[in-house]
Amino acid sequence: MKQTFLNNQQIYLRAAEPEDLEVMYEMENDPGSWDVSSFIVPYSRYVLKQYIEDSQCDVFADKQLRLMIVKRDNNQVVGTIDLTDFVPMHGRAGVGIAVKTEFRRQGFARQALELLIRYSFDFLHLRQLYAYVSVENEASQRLFSSCGFVQTGIMKDWLREKDKYEDVFFMQLINLV
Repeated sequence: MKQTFLNNQQIYLRAAEPEDLEVMYEMENDPGSWDVSSFIVPYSRYVLKQYIEDSQCDVFADKQLRLMIVKRDNNQVVGTIDLTDFVPMHGRAGVGIAVKTEFRRQGFARQALELLIRYSFDFLHLRQLYAYVSVENEASQRLFSSCGFVQTGIMKDWLREKDKYEDVFFMQLINLV
């Protein structure tokens, strides 16, 4: 039986295409997500277009991988999931997820994370994945915990939210196989 890593019954993950420009523009320029993304300025369509064109979609070359989360029934993009800071020598990568507001709390983030975990461990043969999750973001804490991530540390004053700093949990999932 052929092994599939990036799809299930409801969603599939795929590389960014030129037609994803408007979705990426909308998501990247949502100030509501800047507090967790470390970006503080809007992206232009030009910059995002260059990113899509220049990406080799090769995690070993780019040291990152952005995948679009797509509903199977209508091919609608509901969000993105990323491998970041990929370090092949140490077998690790960070994980970031963004789901469009209207698609939250429908299970898409969990499904995408499960697919990314399987791809990372069974295909890329990574040893571990990690995420930084704000102590204030209980939904993301539940998401990562439900997929086996455990809190292994606290980064003090890691994120600035307006006039105050927030701690983040460092969460890891180690592939013990």
